[in-house]
Amino acid sequence: MEAEGEVGVGPWPGPWPADPKFDPELLEAGDRRNVVDRYRYWRHEAVVADLDLRRHDFHVAIENWQHDFNIGTVVRNANAFLAAEVHVVGNRRWNRRGAMVTDRYQHVRHHPTIEEFVAWAHAADLPVIGIDNLPGSRPLETVIVPRRCVLLFGQEGPGLSETARGACDQLFSIAQYGSTRSINAGVASGIAMHAWIRTYGEPPPS
Repeated sequence: MEAEGEVGVGPWPGPWPADPKFDPELLEAGDRRNVVDRYRYWRHEAVVADLDLRRHDFHVAIENWQHDFNIGTVVRNANAFLAAEVHVVGNRRWNRRGAMVTDRYQHVRHHPTIEEFVAWAHAADLPVIGIDNLPGSRPLETVIVPRRCVLLFGQEGPGLSETARGACDQLFSIAQYGSTRSINAGVASGIAMHAWIRTYGEPPPS
């Protein structure tokens, strides 16, 4: 049972299930993780294996030249929308606090340079779709993103680097109506991923 004011569930109330996907420690002590109810008491490896059966065809990439604090949010969004992988381009280190532990369930790959990232994308036959408010970008609201693709985001402030812009197969922008020049990569990533979901996604499992 979930106690009032607490996240998750307490110890398993009855005889333990025999299914090996359940974790004996969680059954005994309770499961306070940030997971949906269908994964309560499951082993970490079992959750990842189940997610791997349903991951979507899009990837997400973000440049990280200045230790962008938005990367944790990007990873959390990627987990929520079940991206195939997150690709961190540039510095390997990033602030994991914003991911709220979702990086344990989301595949994250590092590429030291844009050139290495683009080489990987081409080898995987994945077009690179840049998301940035740049001259010549087409409004995301008016297009359909490819089913198999990598959504590439720049870091807070400068946006996509010149090298990244030149590597993009297509560039899309997100419509804005206020005074600010840009929205941060964490917000932009959620909007772009949801655009993919609206086109290709199916209802999530109950």
